Parts: sequence; structure tokens; C-alpha cells
Amino acid sequence: MIQKFCFICLILFGYAFQANAQEGKVNIDQDKDISTLLEYKKDLSTVDLYKIQVYQGDRSGAVEAKTKFEGAYDEWPISMEYETPNYKIWVGNFRSRLEADKALIKIKKNYTNAFIFKPKKAKETTN
Repeated sequence: MIQKFCFICLILFGYAFQANAQEGKVNIDQDKDISTLLEYKKDLSTVDLYKIQVYQGDRSGAVEAKTKFEGAYDEWPISMEYETPNYKIWVGNFRSRLEADKALIKIKKNYTNAFIFKPKKAKETTN
């Protein structure tokens, strides 16, 4: 009787062990151009971006302008840049001039001195 019980336990233990050891295989089927597009998107230096400047002046004025802009608009990224001797508030990363023009129309309602520009690209250094 004990031998029969041990034999049944051994079989059940082996079955339970085998049932928990599962393997899975995932196949990703994607268009080959997706990788190329992702690499292109990573390199923003290949894209001419437009920005809108809404403020230029001292640091305290820039902080205040940035805070007010963030309260009024939430659809574009905003950054504070320093170019000697002024702080500047820049808005957006617009891919086309048309897109920037549309945003400028909205922004000009509160920031009459706002204007569109293309930031200078960082110079690449070779070693």
C-alpha cells in the first residue's frame, strides 16, 4: 500500500513539475522601415525645427513669463534659455513654418512681441 501511494505521489509530482515549466515564444512582425524611421526620429539635427520666442530679458522676468505662459497654454513645450546677457523663453518644437505660424497667431494674443525663429544647430566636433 505504501509503495502504491509513493508511486502515485511521484507521478503527480512529476506531472506538476512538468506543467509549471512552460516556454513561450514571441514573434514580432513589423515593417522593416519602422527601424529606419525610429533612427531618423532620434536624430533631431536632421529636422529643421522652428520655435517661438515670447520673452527676452532678466532672469526674474523670464521666470515670471514662463510661469504665466505655462498657466495660459499647455499645448507646447516651453524652455528657458540663457544667451549672454539675456534669458529667453522659447516655446515649441514646430516641424514646419505653417505649424509655427498657427501657434504664433494664438500666442500673439497675450505676447505681442513674440516671433518665430530657427535655433542654431549645435556644431558637431570631430575627434
